[in-house]
Amino acid sequence: IVGSGNWGSAISIMIGNNCRRLADCYTDVNMWVFEEDIQLDGKTRKLSQVINEQHENVKYLSGIELPHNIIAVPDLEEACRDATLLIFVLPHQFLPPLLRKLRRVVHPSCRGVSLIKGLDFDKANKKPVLISQTIEDIMSTDSNTPHPFSCGVLMGANVADEVAKGQICESTLASNFDPIDGIDMNERTRKIFDSPSFRVQHVKDVAGAEVSGALKNIVALGAGFVDGLDHLGGNTKAALLRVGMKEMIKFCRTFFEGIRDDTFLESCGMADLITTCYGGRNRKCAEAFTRRRTAESEREWNAEECEDLWKSVEKELLNGQKLQGTLACKEVYMVLESRDLLSSFPLIHKTYQIAFQGAPVDHIVDGIVIRNSPVCHSNL
Repeated sequence: IVGSGNWGSAISIMIGNNCRRLADCYTDVNMWVFEEDIQLDGKTRKLSQVINEQHENVKYLSGIELPHNIIAVPDLEEACRDATLLIFVLPHQFLPPLLRKLRRVVHPSCRGVSLIKGLDFDKANKKPVLISQTIEDIMSTDSNTPHPFSCGVLMGANVADEVAKGQICESTLASNFDPIDGIDMNERTRKIFDSPSFRVQHVKDVAGAEVSGALKNIVALGAGFVDGLDHLGGNTKAALLRVGMKEMIKFCRTFFEGIRDDTFLESCGMADLITTCYGGRNRKCAEAFTRRRTAESEREWNAEECEDLWKSVEKELLNGQKLQGTLACKEVYMVLESRDLLSSFPLIHKTYQIAFQGAPVDHIVDGIVIRNSPVCHSNL
């Protein structure tokens, strides 16, 4: 497991328990930990040491016991040496330098699953790029594997704390792994995550699942804006979610091939959008952003002040975690603006204007635009 924050620690519970149970898995699971000094019982200790001795990530998932076969390893290459499966669960901006180290040490048959909700962008061609594709490209370059590295994604309505507590939820594994010696590696991978309380379905539409996981964080910012405005309520939020889903589908079909309609009815689509817009960190921070801005409603906000406010809210509310919706919003806006498509995505456009250009927060309702035009298909 590459990453040990809130979500990485939560998913390690299912992985650890399954690897202890499944005959085709090694029992011990290495989890790479970005080493930190933490204060515990009046003493300064290493986070990896605490996880291995107390079987708890006291900083990012306190109060939850991790399986004893989850081994915290602060050295990245040592954690991933000879791995046949890498599970990526960390902010995507940290990935490229890590991948260049990993490709030298993993097993030749290694594959990957990304739990990262975001997108990369090709600035030269002004197009979005799947993070799973970035992982495949870097891991397949100058590696010791005889075949290209393959990476799927796991996306769904999965608030980490609820998953860790064993509350029943679903998730979607999207992958197209080639069989090995006649073994279905998609099903084998699905079983590593699946449990009675964490129910995993498999689909082949990696792009649809992954892009939905990134864009729903932008819609969640809009949902947080609505929640922070006391004169708006559940009806407005429901309308925003509906329009947000239509823009997610349109974006997928505009920039990616092979998108399937039924992907958006899986946990990675509709369900993830709903739970993120009611319980996720992006919604939470956007509501706080709104309340602080509306408390000073008599003045205009500029771009620099908006940036500073986001940084303050993130630091205060997220305990060292990173806010992904704001980064995704900037990057998606850049792509849409460069292709003169902002008018086709009014909700994303308005969300960006409020978040980064100082537009009044109550203008979010102007992004909830009813359109009867058909969903656009890829022609780029």
